[in-house]
Amino acid sequence: MSASNIQSRESTAQKASNSTSWKIKLLYDGECPLCVREVNFLRKRDAGRGLVAFVDIADEDYNPEAHGGVDFETAMGRIHAVLPDGTVIKNVEVFRRVYETLGMGWVYAITKLPVIGAIADMLYGIWADWRLRLTGRPDLAAIIADRQKQLECKTQGRCQM
Repeated sequence: MSASNIQSRESTAQKASNSTSWKIKLLYDGECPLCVREVNFLRKRDAGRGLVAFVDIADEDYNPEAHGGVDFETAMGRIHAVLPDGTVIKNVEVFRRVYETLGMGWVYAITKLPVIGAIADMLYGIWADWRLRLTGRPDLAAIIADRQKQLECKTQGRCQM
């Protein structure tokens, strides 16, 4: 392979990575009414700019490999986001980064302080543990079992309900 071909491929790869318009990819549970409400608010703030890529982990076509390797069960346990360089972040840092990206960083700015950040993560963990119950949904084990049945049904082309 010639030096010009290598440079051309590197240039193409660099353009592809630079062409990513989103600054953060937010993984959210599209079956959670409170999560959807927050996502709708954030979409309005994004105003079609594409700064935040919204990825519904509840979608049957959700592909962990395309989203930082965060599998469905992990994503259901705590909020996650993926940065353009592939870095996966979770918990309150996700909210802080999304809000910063949308020009509302002041909302979560105080969580940058180590003690406040630790308390915020702890409180978020409690919320995340109770989220399904508070929104009237089955527990995580039941949701995962149901999802597995749906995926098997889809791949095998036959279902038993």
